[in-house]
Amino acid sequence: MTGGGRAGGGKAGGDRPRVGFIGLGSQGGPMARRIIEAGFPATLWARRPETLAPYAGTAAATAGSPAELGTASDIACVCVVDDAGVEEVVAGPKGLLDGDGMRPGGLIVIHSTVHPDTCVRLAERAAERGVALIDAPVSGGGPAAETGKLLVMVGGDAGAAERAKPVFAAYGDPVVHLGPLGAAQRAKLVNNVLFAAHLGVALQAFALAQSLDIDPAGMSTVLEHGSGRSYGAGVVAGMGFTLDPLVDIAGPLLQKDARLVAELARAAGTEPAGTEPAGTEPAGTEPAGTEAGSMFAAVDDALRSLRHPR
Repeated sequence: MTGGGRAGGGKAGGDRPRVGFIGLGSQGGPMARRIIEAGFPATLWARRPETLAPYAGTAAATAGSPAELGTASDIACVCVVDDAGVEEVVAGPKGLLDGDGMRPGGLIVIHSTVHPDTCVRLAERAAERGVALIDAPVSGGGPAAETGKLLVMVGGDAGAAERAKPVFAAYGDPVVHLGPLGAAQRAKLVNNVLFAAHLGVALQAFALAQSLDIDPAGMSTVLEHGSGRSYGAGVVAGMGFTLDPLVDIAGPLLQKDARLVAELARAAGTEPAGTEPAGTEPAGTEPAGTEAGSMFAAVDDALRSLRHPR
């Protein structure tokens, strides 16, 4: 390990926990920097060494593997792209739970947006070596992290969440505990599909306005200040009344999240209207999404516009 961190047990810097951070992309990078600037003894690991370069002049140490980072950390934060990535850095070879890795009493925080079952499965693995795991997906992007204003949604043991709260405070406000393990992932997924629905409804609203001979820019101002205001409408207007600029960025992620929510809803027996892809309805039934006000009908409109249908 290189830099200012150390691999021994116990805590450095008085009562401050040693914090490891995995995933230094556009979201995780600013979060890690806030942790370092807040004075936590920090250790970083990234799959691509070049992403560590911006932290060379900081007090943070760098680890050669997630396992090495785990040995050097009381709390290890994971902010990678998907379930496979989370599984790899937590439970894979040289992962946080491999070899010496995380010590008993350690805590793993999953900031990635993944399937709740992934968190439950990894928590069971972690418990075998006396390590706790909570889910804490975030919303707000890099700019919110840079100003300490990320929304941090937390699921899992309340005591473990309380232990992580000083770390969350470095980049998050508000921090909301939503229930047992996986509850935060479910809340984040509902938030994301509602955003997709807002995009779909906003597209329809601007199309309607244009058909009624209303200036789109003027309509955008009305929606910005009127009772119909939504974040989605602002995004659509900012993109020139199209979702084309978001196809490669948001399309795959919203598609993944919509599929996950539909799966969770089916498993819970509370499947919302319109959660079946078009053409899969049993013979003699109404097509999915025809019910008035169906959230998923709007979600599917947005996903089709993003060229990533469910």
